[in-house]
Amino acid sequence: MKGRQGRKLHGIWLSCSLERKVRWITISTAAVVILSITAVMLVAGYGMKGFGDLLMGNSRSLAFWSAMDAESSSFRYYAGDRTPENREKYEMSCARTRTALKSLPFDYEEIGAERYGATWSILNMYENYAKTRDAFLELEEDAPDYLDRLYTVYRVQGYLETHAGRLEQMTVESGNERYEMQRPLFIIVPVVSILWGAAALLMVRWLNRSVQRSIVRPMVELAEDSRRIGENDFTGPDTHAEGEDEIASLVRAFCTMKASTRGYIEALTEKHKMEKQLDEVRLQMLKNQINPHFLFNSLNTLIAEIEYDPANAVHFTKNLSNVYRYVLQCQEKPLITLGEELEFMKAYLFLHKVRLGDCIHCDTDIPQDELDRLLPPLTLQLLIENVIKHNSIMPGKPMSIRIGLEGDYLVVSNPIHPRKSTTSEGVGLRNLANRCKLLTGKEIGISEKYGVFTVKIPLSYE
Repeated sequence: MKGRQGRKLHGIWLSCSLERKVRWITISTAAVVILSITAVMLVAGYGMKGFGDLLMGNSRSLAFWSAMDAESSSFRYYAGDRTPENREKYEMSCARTRTALKSLPFDYEEIGAERYGATWSILNMYENYAKTRDAFLELEEDAPDYLDRLYTVYRVQGYLETHAGRLEQMTVESGNERYEMQRPLFIIVPVVSILWGAAALLMVRWLNRSVQRSIVRPMVELAEDSRRIGENDFTGPDTHAEGEDEIASLVRAFCTMKASTRGYIEALTEKHKMEKQLDEVRLQMLKNQINPHFLFNSLNTLIAEIEYDPANAVHFTKNLSNVYRYVLQCQEKPLITLGEELEFMKAYLFLHKVRLGDCIHCDTDIPQDELDRLLPPLTLQLLIENVIKHNSIMPGKPMSIRIGLEGDYLVVSNPIHPRKSTTSEGVGLRNLANRCKLLTGKEIGISEKYGVFTVKIPLSYE
């Protein structure tokens, strides 16, 4: 039963698109993280609040007890020696006592009936004491009842200190009872958190295995196959991918292109009687169509994006599919419209931006009514690849490519940031020149002036 259900879930996973898989992985991972953080915050917040309340109650009760003791001492000094200095200390002690008294917890629901009654008694007792104390201080020392009223103040101070100590004791006992009642929660909640963490780890492990089987493994095999093709080895086994998502479609399209390329190479090898120039041009076109080094770099970039930015990996895969779809569509077309070539260039340039960072930009200035002009397919791909191959491009040295029109020519220019380790044989531009000559009857223009490299491509009409 479990095996049949597992196969059913595996089948559903394979039928999902890459975007849905990435969304599911992202949502599941986010849920695991959010729930784990929430559990930790609840435990920490609940514990901190509980202990905070206990500590706050103890602190306020102790503060009043200490303030009352300090007020009693300062009163004795001032009653015995009524100097301005002693009066200032006495008044400051009284102010601290009143502040501490006002800060005592006085919420019946929070502190309970016993502490509420004790606090209320202290409040009433202190108000009466304050009146008696202030009335005494207005007496002259030779008043007949001076000593009786002095000892009355002392007794009331003693009562207040005793009640303050009792209130502190009651606060501590109440805190202990509350802690004992809540202590099981501090055991249950961490256990539940551990169990949830274990379940989350199992979910992450299942997601990891699914991603490895459905995404990472096909990409690694595809990268290895592209590396072999880059070494002109078309005999390796084809990559296999399960499911109907974009990666599976990309793998199947790649295998089809690989088989087609192998067939084209075999056919071109047999046509040894064709003129040498045309043979070289077509062979170079064929290599440019599959461009194994570009695909190898793109697949490595895609593997990295899948791990660090799944949403962008979906966008990257779509653009990579659009690039190769365009290559397949224009195989049999000698000429392509400028509008289609520019749309292809956007997808192609996006892949390089993800790989190189946002340090390569293209400024296009083509009127809308000129987009129907014709040129050889993959012209912009070759020129952009030429720029990337022969120039140093990094965040400190960004590359800005300009594309515009001059009469019947498409003008592509870029500043020159030469890469020291790269040597140019001009094979790509030479083959492009031959293609333009064969297909349009016009020559291309190449110039290097004032640190800017410019290529002019002749355009034609239908």
